[in-house]
Amino acid sequence: MLVDKNGNISVITQEKATLVSLNARINAIYNEIANDNIVIVLNSLNGILGTQVSEFLQLSNTHRAANHSFVIVSNQVNIDNVSDSLVIVPTLKEAYDLIEMEEMERDLGF
Repeated sequence: MLVDKNGNISVITQEKATLVSLNARINAIYNEIANDNIVIVLNSLNGILGTQVSEFLQLSNTHRAANHSFVIVSNQVNIDNVSDSLVIVPTLKEAYDLIEMEEMERDLGF
């Protein structure tokens, strides 16, 4: 797991291991990144199923309830098989764009 901090955005890239272990590792360091917007990049993992990505649902809900963005980047996940509560985009650029839009909405009180 690689963590790259870019301003108020923490980009977490997973190259190996399982999503269950990644979720556990993120929870272990969560206090260090709790005030950042979080992007989890899963593009290097093959064969990801929607049910596997749902491992992040609780963490995503907690983080979004604290008025921070939580975005998963994967070009392999069929979003029709994933909870609507999870935000999944196909590219890192789209993740940054989405975070920018969500920050504007929060600033405007939406």
